[in-house]
Amino acid sequence: MSFEQIRTEDKQRALGELREVKELFASRGWFPGTSGNLSVRVGDYSPQQFQFAITASGKDKTVHTPEDYLFVDQSGKACEATSLKPSAETLIHCEIYRLTGAGAIFHIHSVFNNVISEYFWDRKSVPVDGVELIKGFNLWEEEKHIDIPIVSNFAHIPSIVPEITERIVHEIPGILLRKHGIYAWGANAFEAKRHLEAFEFIFEYVYRLELLKRGV
Repeated sequence: MSFEQIRTEDKQRALGELREVKELFASRGWFPGTSGNLSVRVGDYSPQQFQFAITASGKDKTVHTPEDYLFVDQSGKACEATSLKPSAETLIHCEIYRLTGAGAIFHIHSVFNNVISEYFWDRKSVPVDGVELIKGFNLWEEEKHIDIPIVSNFAHIPSIVPEITERIVHEIPGILLRKHGIYAWGANAFEAKRHLEAFEFIFEYVYRLELLKRGV
């Protein structure tokens, strides 16, 4: 399906979902500076061809403007004539969509996800045991253990992509970039939001538990 064949109302729905999520996450302080990026896929999907709406680069996410989003294809190239530039990390979204077929991907920066990614960097994953919010990933096993993968963070974004390709875990709908932030995805915007919120709860839980273990 070409971009022109995607229904106008589907494009508008994606933009509306991005606006709502952006406003909510901004109210939680999850976009310090102009950091973070959000995307929602539109139209039909195959790993070789898809399109999605994504936040534009360098925009203040605490306000709404006509220049907040643009549509790009599976290579991260704009689908329409525009002066806007997609997020610098668009290639990461492209790879996650290609690998997972997700409907939405949300990326935010928080103190907890940054600290935890560095604290567990040597083991390249965050170990989590039996936390209730694991069920937010639709994992219902009693006292379930999960390992949330952590990958390197490079200024050169294409250098990050191969590690994401290698480290994505099917049952874990997210991946941490070291000292950077969490990427969470889902079948749609609601599910991606639920997953991201579960990750953030888990990161804070793990951080505070480690403090208690050390008597801090």
